[in-house]
Amino acid sequence: MWRVYFAISSCILVLFYYKKVSFIQESAFYLLFLQKMLFNFQSFIDEMREKDEKKEIVEKYENLYWPIQWDIEDQLWYKEYLTKFDFVPFLTPDELGNDFDWNLLEKLVTGSFSSDYELKFDDKNSAYELYIAVKSGDQSVVKTVSELWSFQMLRLYEIYIEEQMNLQILKKEDESEQWAIDSEREMRLKKRNAVRDTMGREQMAKEVKADQEEKLWDLLGKL
Repeated sequence: MWRVYFAISSCILVLFYYKKVSFIQESAFYLLFLQKMLFNFQSFIDEMREKDEKKEIVEKYENLYWPIQWDIEDQLWYKEYLTKFDFVPFLTPDELGNDFDWNLLEKLVTGSFSSDYELKFDDKNSAYELYIAVKSGDQSVVKTVSELWSFQMLRLYEIYIEEQMNLQILKKEDESEQWAIDSEREMRLKKRNAVRDTMGREQMAKEVKADQEEKLWDLLGKL
């Protein structure tokens, strides 16, 4: 399991350390997204089948389970695990608002073993920011989803889905890994529930404070 963890963490770290691309690279990414605005799960699987370094993952998964067909919501690791993570709307890049499935991305982020996350309420925008934190070795980086580029967003889907597929393979191949993965999943779900509880209390406290300030202002205005 930890081999998967370190490999995925390193991929995300490299992705987040991206600073600047050349005009030609930037144009290439732009053309890519003109052709494929939304992440498509089956297209991604087809691409994996064509890559020597990735096709083994698909073949092994299908040999252990069944052919990867239909939508991502039909996949075993999604139905068994990710579907349990409910959606909290968060800030996204304005220009990409309709280009990605943000519900799916949040499930992938919150369910990942390879990165950590935090949902913080942004008073300025009256919405939550989704922070993604990743560490590999002595390097670490934290990014908000709202500051990511479109090609970084697309790559996140690929990295996180590959992680879930590899973990599902390990569950079938090794009983000890199955126990470890199930335990980690349970811990991630407990954390998610704790985050939701905290968010609820924080929001209630903000509403109570705002109500008290309004009443106090009205009272002072009558003096």
